[in-house]
Amino acid sequence: MIRPDIKKHLLKVQKPGRYTGGELNSVIKNKDDVNIRFAFCFPDSYEIGMSHLGMKILYSLYNDVPDVWCERVFAPWTDMEAVMREHSIPLYGLESGDPISDFDFIGFTMQYEMSYSNVLNMLELGGVELLADRRANDAPIIVCGGPCVCNPEPLADFVDIFSLGEGEEVSIEMFDLYRRCKEEGFDRNKFLRMAADIPGLYVPSLYDVTYGEDGTIAAFTPRDGAPATIRKRIVQDFDKAYKLDRIVVPQIEIVHDRVVGEIFRGCIRGCRFCQAGYIYRPVRERKPDTINEMCRDMCMNTGYDEISLSSLSSSDYTQLSPLLDKLLSWTEDNKVSISLPSLRVDGFSSELTEKLRKVRKGGLTFAPEAGTQRLRDVINKNVTEKELYNTCRTAFMGGWNSVKLYFMLGLPTETDEDVQGIAKLAQMVVDTYYENPDRPKGKAVSVSASASTFVPKPFTPFQWEPQITIDEIHRRQKVLQTSVTSRKISLSWHDANTSFLEAVFARGDRRLGAVLLRAHELGCRFDSWEEFFDLDVWRKAFADCGIDPEFYSCRARSYDEILPWDHIDFGVTKEFLIREREKSLRAETTPHCREKCSACGAADLTGGKCSVLN
Repeated sequence: MIRPDIKKHLLKVQKPGRYTGGELNSVIKNKDDVNIRFAFCFPDSYEIGMSHLGMKILYSLYNDVPDVWCERVFAPWTDMEAVMREHSIPLYGLESGDPISDFDFIGFTMQYEMSYSNVLNMLELGGVELLADRRANDAPIIVCGGPCVCNPEPLADFVDIFSLGEGEEVSIEMFDLYRRCKEEGFDRNKFLRMAADIPGLYVPSLYDVTYGEDGTIAAFTPRDGAPATIRKRIVQDFDKAYKLDRIVVPQIEIVHDRVVGEIFRGCIRGCRFCQAGYIYRPVRERKPDTINEMCRDMCMNTGYDEISLSSLSSSDYTQLSPLLDKLLSWTEDNKVSISLPSLRVDGFSSELTEKLRKVRKGGLTFAPEAGTQRLRDVINKNVTEKELYNTCRTAFMGGWNSVKLYFMLGLPTETDEDVQGIAKLAQMVVDTYYENPDRPKGKAVSVSASASTFVPKPFTPFQWEPQITIDEIHRRQKVLQTSVTSRKISLSWHDANTSFLEAVFARGDRRLGAVLLRAHELGCRFDSWEEFFDLDVWRKAFADCGIDPEFYSCRARSYDEILPWDHIDFGVTKEFLIREREKSLRAETTPHCREKCSACGAADLTGGKCSVLN
């Protein structure tokens, strides 16, 4: 039940359902029966956090441990934050209503850099000391995981432990250590030092960083016997990984309001801009029977009538056709629809079309990423214009009339001709629709072309590349806009200012902690939301700290520069990434993992044999 002192204020806020808890399948435990309390925080709104698959998995996994109680915490919207500050209501767990400062652990999942300011705001709202080195012995342990922690340094001042890679197994090992330390009389520093010996856990306070006169990192030095390199954790046998059979059902509409079945982890493709394609290697699949059982159980236990099959590239799942057969054997009769996000242009077959006819059709989404073949070769997209034409033709013949196309602006070596090629490719899709003599009469085609800005990310072949300036982003957006001539094509792009700050924190070092703290003091929060983001305020924070943000975003790196994440091992080797960057400069492609092994290093995570090639 929601606490009375909170409930009486909820009519003052726009969406009270964000803050009440009590949803179907939420877990309530007796506080006297648990030994470890974990506040699982998503540093964004309830609607976004409740859509995140990783949070659903770990929430259920943790709560299946008898003496662990995991509760959910989301960033309160600004109206609720104002109420909380006015009435001294600390940030609380949805299940118990207890302040997060009462928990043993406060965990954040870091999915995107623009949520960093919300981490500090949530800690402050919870009455938790922001700076890790100032926390008392009995303060909660602050843990961060997720894709952003492959470069954890910008958050190093605020976080006690970073969990690198997949959290299912390493979290349980961390809880085991915490129990032992509590039994012996808890000492915070001793616990953190022992946690650093658990593979996959990085304790930033045990490492010293020095800088050269040019501002680059001179040395990264471990202390007290901490490991020099910290390697990410993975679940070796993904088919035997924790299986969800139920999820919390929200009482208000969320972004992705459906059952999600994770079919495999990793990606075989190696697109050179895509961080996820490298940090989640190697590929590990689940068996069709396992996925089918999970999806059926979750639908039965939630009442959902939609399933989304989740992966980085769904059409690369080797058992997709048998899986769809198994799912369709019960979803058709039960009016449960199936969606396949992340389809590749070269993976949309006539057979797949026939199966998708049997489920509810929405629009199709493909990601050519670049407008010309030369640039697609640079980024190793391995998709041709002919493949896109054939795919769209197949889809249109199958009854579709809506296509979304995702592109990027500012990719390395991009020219105006490449930008104009985006418009030409979108027009080709429009023309393909009208070439179909069997197209539905009276229905026009709808082609949506979205162009995000390239952000160089750690553990990609483009991690050494500069981002183009904000002025240049705006110029290229204008080139694209003037190149589109058809009303059948709708055009959109990402905010250049947001992409700039994302690049700063993606490749930043721990000196950015001072900027984050200053930005928090200046009121920054919800920076991924256009209505709240203000680059001028961030520029003031940088200026107040004497730091040039362009040093991180717009500066090319040399191969011999020490990068802020060089002490982190996510499986792919620097030698492999350098080889891939050199190939990009020659517009030379690399075959995907099932065609030929490129010796990226990920096989070492699975005992020397990559599971893709098993």
